[in-house]
Amino acid sequence: MKKDNSEELFPVVDECGNVIGKATRGECHGGSKLLHPVVHLHVFDAEGRLFLQHRPEWKDVQPGKWDTAVGGHVDFGENVEMALKREAREELGLTDFAPEYLKSYVFESDRERELVNSFKTVVDPFSVNPSDELDGGRWWTAEELAKNSDELTPNLRHELKLLSLI
Repeated sequence: MKKDNSEELFPVVDECGNVIGKATRGECHGGSKLLHPVVHLHVFDAEGRLFLQHRPEWKDVQPGKWDTAVGGHVDFGENVEMALKREAREELGLTDFAPEYLKSYVFESDRERELVNSFKTVVDPFSVNPSDELDGGRWWTAEELAKNSDELTPNLRHELKLLSLI
């Protein structure tokens, strides 16, 4: 069975995104609350539908929930732009897209703290090809998102409200 690499190195940052150290995924997700940067890309189509990924059951955080189309950690030695392009390619096969920066904010759960760097883009729906890193995905209308919010990750629910995306 697949699983996340608990030894993967993440930068530890301050609330402005300045790197102040490094830690493993296991340390960052193990309740230490070490602030580490992530990227989120909200992928819309021309009709205003939002693509969401379904998180596989083997993920160490929020398995089986619906989440941001592209979401991933910034690796140690990488910047936000590099991570956004890498994650979009790895998760959805997107290589030709124009990201629009939305906001950065700190999200804290019971086991971790993330500096979320959020972006959005509009693409042709046929350019989205979920990889085996995901358990598939689908396009959602605003009404479907509101009706099924309990199936979304807490971070996604928070971000959709924070950014007024739905």
